[in-house]
Amino acid sequence: MKTAWDRVCIARMPERPKAMDYINEIFTDFIELHGDRNFGDDKSIIGGIGLLEIDSNKSIPVTIIGEQKGKNVKENMERNFGMPNPEGYRKALRLMKQAEKFNRPIITFIDTPGAYPGVGAEERGQGEAIAKNMMEMSQLKVPVVCVVIGEGSSGGALAIGVGDIIIMLENAVYSILSPEGFASILYKDSSKAGEAAENMKITAQDLKEFGVIDKIIAEPKNGAQEDFVAVSNNLKIYIVNAIKELNKISKEELIEKRYEKFRKIGNGKKCTRYKISQ
Repeated sequence: MKTAWDRVCIARMPERPKAMDYINEIFTDFIELHGDRNFGDDKSIIGGIGLLEIDSNKSIPVTIIGEQKGKNVKENMERNFGMPNPEGYRKALRLMKQAEKFNRPIITFIDTPGAYPGVGAEERGQGEAIAKNMMEMSQLKVPVVCVVIGEGSSGGALAIGVGDIIIMLENAVYSILSPEGFASILYKDSSKAGEAAENMKITAQDLKEFGVIDKIIAEPKNGAQEDFVAVSNNLKIYIVNAIKELNKISKEELIEKRYEKFRKIGNGKKCTRYKISQ
């Protein structure tokens, strides 16, 4: 049986499929859109429009946003190791508001060690950008499905993680802080990251039990990279069924249930669950 630290290590594997891999496998005709219309383009967040096949003869346009890590040092330098700057979150919000205007469902892929903590990022309003995204996502009048595919750390994950349905891959992790950071603060010893990971309850299994997430997508023993096509197919089926279910309810009820979902996390109460085919 895998420990929480085992899953952290798998989530961080360089060969683990990234957001763009899932986009290319699950969607067709993806067109990437760039820039926040204010400062610049952040390559650690990709976003655009694609088609999602929901029936054998029908595809619908959706907006897709993902935090993108690199697969090697060169790519990671270009993608800032998957740590978005404020302009990345503002680009994401611009695309989400565009999706709302044209009534397109939104799918986000979360995979980040956290928002970039650099001086420039703070000067350009990193905290404000994250907070605004969370506020605006809570009120979007279209279905929002969020998928944690690797690391989901801190506000960097939450900034594109406020959705109606939260999905995690089996070996993904989702937390307010890295285990190393937690161990440094609580134990004054970052080498105790493994112990911290267990105590933080950051695995998909723990979070499903707590009601933080809605669905776990199974992976092969050593990670999604061992059978990426099968994992992507299972994920696509659940995303399609989730969007079909969410499209059945009114915009007002959609927003109310999303608000209720997050307000009830952590207080021991069960929020309303959607009945989605597996």
